[in-house]
Amino acid sequence: MPQIKIPAVYYRGGTSKGIFFKRTDLPAAAQEADEARDKILLRVLGSPDPYGKQIDGLGNASSSTSKAVILDKSERADHDVDYLFGQVSIDKPFVDW
Repeated sequence: MPQIKIPAVYYRGGTSKGIFFKRTDLPAAAQEADEARDKILLRVLGSPDPYGKQIDGLGNASSSTSKAVILDKSERADHDVDYLFGQVSIDKPFVDW
């Protein structure tokens, strides 16, 4: 996968940490539920890592630090924001949405 620049913010809240993206900042193929979106998040967090360390990414080798969020302005009149949360597996190529 070629390297691309994607704006993001890394937040910590209590013992949890996660990477936050604006949906519209993601590549077009990753803006909808798709394998491309999961591949980007896995790469950013350094998963899967057979050693369980996520050394090549922003994950910190625990479930509380391997989270991803995609934010977007909501199209629903009664909501301001759409918030999509993904728990990224450390040792498998899997994102639980």
